[in-house]
Amino acid sequence: MTSRQISEIKDTSGLEDLIRKAAGDEGGKKRGLPPVHLWNPPFCGDLDMEIRADGTWFYLGTPIGRQTLVNLFSSVLRKDEDGHTYLVTPVEKVRIRVIDAHFLGIDLIVSERDGQQVLSFQTNVGETVEVGEEHTLWFEVAGEHDELKPYFHVRGRLEALVNRATMYELIELGEEIEIDGTLMFAVKSGGSIFPIMSVAELNAQI
Repeated sequence: MTSRQISEIKDTSGLEDLIRKAAGDEGGKKRGLPPVHLWNPPFCGDLDMEIRADGTWFYLGTPIGRQTLVNLFSSVLRKDEDGHTYLVTPVEKVRIRVIDAHFLGIDLIVSERDGQQVLSFQTNVGETVEVGEEHTLWFEVAGEHDELKPYFHVRGRLEALVNRATMYELIELGEEIEIDGTLMFAVKSGGSIFPIMSVAELNAQI
């Protein structure tokens, strides 16, 4: 089934079936995330699917209300070197739109291991990501109101935006740490330090 054929139907059943087969979920037993990084199928065009900034998935301009379907689609997301995001199966690759990040971090889990603080985020598709050397955390200031936006690496080139409520919990864990001679406000996780902003910048905003 091509992307043109998919867009001509009123639901996502064709693509859903392809992804279920690719994910090994035909019998209700999921094998985990498919190895999308190993697949090199032909590009089949654009699909009218969009991930909004609040993490909501839209298909043909309508929100996808089935969380299980969103989770299924998210399992075959891949962002390529061209900067575009695709749904990838062994037989086809279709491009979708992403307004901000691929996922949304909706819950912060604070734990301790070997005497060090460990931060983990749960995403809106049910994945848990532990922040550290492999899954980095970074902060950007963006938007017309210069809003602070935390992001973390999920897998491949895919990233998640931390929602506002969870961001406030994250900021409460910040502390002053000197980095390369500059006093920074930062958070720690798994032995890694993730700067938020300089203490001078922070004081200027208070």
